Amino acid sequence: MKNRVPNRDFVGARVIDPTLGLDAIRTIAVRNGVIAAIIDGAPAEPDLDAERVDCAGMVLCPGFIDPHVHLRHPGDPQKETLESGLAAAAAGGFTAVAAMPNTRPPIDRASAVSQLIRAAEAIGGVRCYPIGSVTIARAGDSMAALRGMAKAGAVAFSDDGATTASLKALYHAARLIADLPQPFLSHCDDPAFEGALMNEGAISDLLGVAGAPNLAEAAIAARDLLVARVTGKRWHLCHVSARETIDVLRWARSTGVDASGEATPHHVRCTDDQLLGFDASMRVNPPLRSATDVRALKAAVVDGTIDIFASDHAPHAPDDKEPPLSHACVGFSGLETAVAAMFDTFRDLPIATLVANFSTNVARLLGVEGGTLAPGSPADITGLHLERQWTVDPAAFLSKGRATAFSGQAFDVKPAMSVVGGAIVYAVDRSGRPLQGPNAARRAVKA
Repeated sequence: MKNRVPNRDFVGARVIDPTLGLDAIRTIAVRNGVIAAIIDGAPAEPDLDAERVDCAGMVLCPGFIDPHVHLRHPGDPQKETLESGLAAAAAGGFTAVAAMPNTRPPIDRASAVSQLIRAAEAIGGVRCYPIGSVTIARAGDSMAALRGMAKAGAVAFSDDGATTASLKALYHAARLIADLPQPFLSHCDDPAFEGALMNEGAISDLLGVAGAPNLAEAAIAARDLLVARVTGKRWHLCHVSARETIDVLRWARSTGVDASGEATPHHVRCTDDQLLGFDASMRVNPPLRSATDVRALKAAVVDGTIDIFASDHAPHAPDDKEPPLSHACVGFSGLETAVAAMFDTFRDLPIATLVANFSTNVARLLGVEGGTLAPGSPADITGLHLERQWTVDPAAFLSKGRATAFSGQAFDVKPAMSVVGGAIVYAVDRSGRPLQGPNAARRAVKA
């Protein structure tokens, strides 16, 4: 039997909720794991049965949801365990994550979806939403049992980690479940460029290294969005990195396609010149692009073409990221740096827009609860400190993966608290030290 979550009043925070048009000092009253009320000021008559959590100096938002993580469960515990991945998510300010299916074995059947849900629920804390494979074993050619996975709890479908190779399989899959709300999430990377180690451009030419051009991404994006247009299926482009892909997305949306795209912190902050020293730790897929692509991606976020943020958390064991470049695995650990990096990159955007990109828009994409603090909603809350400088130290990550694009960088925004269904699953004091134990939240906010 699960322990009862205490009723709580989160008092004195700046509460920001794009769905309510709210940006003001308020108290969030949580009862039985649900938002009961948002009160102007402290409760007139404090509820003696509710814990009072002093959140002065903190920003409270609808719980952040990461739509694109790799938890390596099952199959690769040396890279990440479910426990360490969900702990990293909580530390990063996320109250829910959607787990990609490129596991061993892949999540390509209803039983695998159910097993992941049960395993995450047994751990508790951050919610974990499975994403099912489009094709059997993610092999790209034979449609998986999509309806069974949807019934079991899959929130989306993707062969991420690779492109769905067969246009025929992708088309039939989209057409046959066009009536289901679960979107398709595309990893856009033409398999013909499988041997590429970085972006194709001036830097790859200088180094004499095989690269993947922007076309390798944009051409697959165009293919997949044409499938969406023909079938009427909702579609989402993962980790957009190339300016031509943005053009394709704009075109598709202008023709009425229900499509969206996501930006990752490393693609809006890093460029391919970071591989000038053959730095194997900076290898990622899609690759870090040119400064022109970074500018285009930032502009797409500013104008709303890209309205979803994702970490693409892809942890690896240390020896997986060692040189040479050709042997290094692709990806970074991103859950614990994503919020800080995006808030720093887009500090001129309204904070409500940043919150929506991490929360409201993701909940809408995945069709899950959350994304709002409206009374009656699950009490999933992200707490932030907006003006507390900290420096990224990979050795302090709760994730088992230590590879990051941001080691040693200083940021001003720090996740301070993660609340899931009214339970405080992560809290830090004002110096950023994690606190544990039943009174962690009370001590964190009063430190």
